[in-house]
Amino acid sequence: MEFVTHQEKTQIEARLNALISNRPVISRRIAEARELGDLKENGDYHAAREQQGVDEAEIRRLTDRLANVSVISEAQQRATEGVVFIGSTVKIRDLGSGREEMVKLVGEMSENPSDDVDEVTATSPMGEALMKARVGDSVRYNAPRGEKRYQIIEIA
Repeated sequence: MEFVTHQEKTQIEARLNALISNRPVISRRIAEARELGDLKENGDYHAAREQQGVDEAEIRRLTDRLANVSVISEAQQRATEGVVFIGSTVKIRDLGSGREEMVKLVGEMSENPSDDVDEVTATSPMGEALMKARVGDSVRYNAPRGEKRYQIIEIA
């Protein structure tokens, strides 16, 4: 089970609906390209078929994902005040460099993320380390370049 905010679920549903509504357009492109003749050397036909395959795979992925998500209500988010949870914006300090940054724990990356805050998915190593931490806690996780350690400075 994956936890997402109401906003994240809405974004996933919007993406799914856009892909589904694009099906007739792709079908029309395939039909038009097919009418041009020889399919072996028909780039438009092959491009449209490839796009159709990519879109259909994404539709299946999003449909499966929506079937297995649980939406975190605002009441649940308020109940976890003081604890990092999905939707929390967290100010952290790198215990190695002392550098501070703001990250937001999300269920899925946004298509248009904010420039002010880095998004961290809850299923990433960093996200798993941050989940359920409190202000003052130190968290650590293994990154490709070694272990990372952070202190939680603030939770918004």
